[in-house]
Amino acid sequence: MRAPLGDFDHARPALDCVDLLTPPVADAVRGGAGDVPPDELIFVDTDPEIADTAAFVAHYGAGLMESSANCVVVAAKRGGDTTLVACVVPSGARVDVNGVVRKRLGARKASFASMETATGLTGMEYGGITPVGLPADWPLLIDAAVAGTPWVLVGSGRRRGKLILPGKALAALPGAEVVDGLGV
Repeated sequence: MRAPLGDFDHARPALDCVDLLTPPVADAVRGGAGDVPPDELIFVDTDPEIADTAAFVAHYGAGLMESSANCVVVAAKRGGDTTLVACVVPSGARVDVNGVVRKRLGARKASFASMETATGLTGMEYGGITPVGLPADWPLLIDAAVAGTPWVLVGSGRRRGKLILPGKALAALPGAEVVDGLGV
């Protein structure tokens, strides 16, 4: 199988690779992503030592910068309550935490969740967090540019490997909301 983007040596249907995924991601892959059937989700094996965006793009193809997205976990606080939200933005952008996210959630304060919180509550590795398989009760904010990408590369739940799926599939995940200007 050839990946629809990038220069990957090993691309396979994600269903054939559930043993390489974290349990919550594997469960989500088995169920598909929104209206995209499970057999349209692609797994590409990658070197975990170059999982960070700049090194990854330099190794697997410069065109990936426009087609890849990062998923980060943000903690939004209001009064004594904390809401965790996942935000997906193009790899070359930053999440507008104190503007768009804070206002969208009606929070007094918003900041990136600690590594322990993000990994502990998602069951995923730091540097590999993906919108596929997040806790179903979390809000999931997706930048409109990502949702409009024909094929988008996201984490796989681990630093090794990535998932490729249509951008529209991310918009159909549980709790997803497409937001203009989420990435700045």
